[in-house]
Amino acid sequence: MEARYLSRPVVVLQAIGVVAIAGLAVHFAAPDGGRVAWVFDHVFYYAIELVALGLAVARATRQPHRRAWIAIATGIGAYVAAELVWLVRYSGVESPPYPSPADVLYLGFFPPVYVGIALLLYARVGRVKAGLLTDGVALACSAGALASAILVDAVLDTTEGSRSAALTNIAYPLGDVFLLALIVGGFTLSGWRPGRSWLLVAAALAVFAIGDSIYLIQVTRGTYAEGTVLDLTWPTALFLIGAAGWHSRGKQPASEVTGRMLLVAPAIASVVAVGVLAVDHFRHFNLLTVILAVAALAAVVARLAMEFRENARLLDEAVSDAVTDPVTGLGNRRRLVTDLAQCARTATVEHPWVLVIFDLDGFKGYNDAFGHPAGDQLLARLGGKLAHVGGGPVDGYRLGGDEFCLLAPIDGVDVERLLHEATFALSEKGVGFDVGCSFGAVHLPEEADDPVTALRLADERLYAQKHVKSTRRDQPHDVLLQVLLEREPGLHTHTLEVGTMARDVGLALGLEGRDLDELHRAAQLHDIGKLAVPDAILHKPGRLADDEWQFIAQHTIVGERILGASPFLRRIGEIVRATHERWDGTGYPDRLAREQIPLAARVICACDALDAMMRARPYSRPMGLDEALLELERCAGTQFDPDVVDALARCIRLGPLRDSETEERFGLREGGDGADHD
Repeated sequence: MEARYLSRPVVVLQAIGVVAIAGLAVHFAAPDGGRVAWVFDHVFYYAIELVALGLAVARATRQPHRRAWIAIATGIGAYVAAELVWLVRYSGVESPPYPSPADVLYLGFFPPVYVGIALLLYARVGRVKAGLLTDGVALACSAGALASAILVDAVLDTTEGSRSAALTNIAYPLGDVFLLALIVGGFTLSGWRPGRSWLLVAAALAVFAIGDSIYLIQVTRGTYAEGTVLDLTWPTALFLIGAAGWHSRGKQPASEVTGRMLLVAPAIASVVAVGVLAVDHFRHFNLLTVILAVAALAAVVARLAMEFRENARLLDEAVSDAVTDPVTGLGNRRRLVTDLAQCARTATVEHPWVLVIFDLDGFKGYNDAFGHPAGDQLLARLGGKLAHVGGGPVDGYRLGGDEFCLLAPIDGVDVERLLHEATFALSEKGVGFDVGCSFGAVHLPEEADDPVTALRLADERLYAQKHVKSTRRDQPHDVLLQVLLEREPGLHTHTLEVGTMARDVGLALGLEGRDLDELHRAAQLHDIGKLAVPDAILHKPGRLADDEWQFIAQHTIVGERILGASPFLRRIGEIVRATHERWDGTGYPDRLAREQIPLAARVICACDALDAMMRARPYSRPMGLDEALLELERCAGTQFDPDVVDALARCIRLGPLRDSETEERFGLREGGDGADHD
């Protein structure tokens, strides 16, 4: 309950209750005679119960959980009424009737309190998962079985008299058994984090049940005596219930139970239930005890069945996730390999299949322009369209990045139409972007009868088609290269040399496909920004002044802007911008360092420097090849990437293809010194 509910009357009532309980406890511990004893036995005793009723009634007028507290207040009211009936009609009577009207009211305490506690428990935890609910039932039944074995049997063993007296004697411990079961179940459903209010309720019900049970046993054995600490249990329990209503903190969902804690509740319930049934084999318990123990075991079995089903579901999900692409929901490469192997075993000439690998064109530019989240959304849309191609048993896959795959039976199918639908599905146009695809197709088993061959052929055909498209896209690249050579004819040999060296080093570093093509083009166009540098500065024989150096330092940025004007060369422009960055972070224009610099730019930087050192310039003499390589290796780790320098040196000294052309180009023929270059 929030603090605003703790009004002054509530605080006063709680204080009165606490003082009365403390006073009554002192009195029972050291009883006095006469009028003082009467005050404690009557005024203090009944004051505690009336305070409890007042707290419950006051709480029943408030929200939230008003209905629950109306029920609880009704139960407490029935108990207080029973006490008053006993005081007025049977106090001092030597042989009061049993059962009496007071017993009816005493027993009337249980049903409304059950209802109220159940409503509070529902408000406390809300909807709970079936597994947690089953745990609560199992523990509640096992606790009830244990309590029934102890309390009910103890009463049955000592019950004498009429049938009504026997039924009344049994009704009390049964009410207590269900109270204890309700407490244990409530603790379980709250994840064993009950909160202050539920702790007070649980403590109250436990005290009530314990006091009731001891009282019944003593009465049936004739050992009960008034004025002992036992008499304090009932008013104290009622007071705790009434006070609990003012400490509620609202709805708090049950805690998740995970890991080994999942085993605790079923293990405890099963041990208790099995123990009760085992003892019952030698000492027969009452029927309720056996029923509750069996119910606890049934709940444990149901819980284990739930866990088995949940684990099976999680296993299925894990298997599905392992072969499913998380972005598109299509199969991934692992599933393709499995399905392709199965297809290779079953495909025949009469029932052929087709394998198609797709690679998106323009997706890199889309990602750069709109960001990776938008790129993932585009992939999901394209994958969703690919999954519905053909309208038949067609399986779509995403192999990673922007590569997709299709595997479909083509017996009686128009393959050309299928491929057209697939390429259309993997295409999308919009403002500022145009994403299409290239593909390579292989027929099974006509062209390949095993997965490895099928994938290799499809991949080769894919890149053959992309090469044709790239040839068309190379037109702006060729135009810019020609413009550069017309402006600076002396750069012709330099661009060719740097481009060839960069491609060789890229191969040595494991680059292939698009990455290798981008490296080669960027190496040829890395000086395109010098178109904006005045001739007087570009051809100045001496050292450059600071303001003149600023023109040179801007040429990579200018180069990026020129190349970025074409969507096909935007990535090339990014590489060109970084070709004068240094490994140690002291380069220009962005002072990138180490792996921050694109690999292609690191390769071009080293190849450009090597070629420049071996050429005659107005301010320095040309170096021989060996001398230039030594200088390059000396600067590895500061200006150049050490791995790139190592790869470049190996390509020149050993040669990616050590042929006559390579030897002639780098002056490696016998008698050459490497300095005889244009």
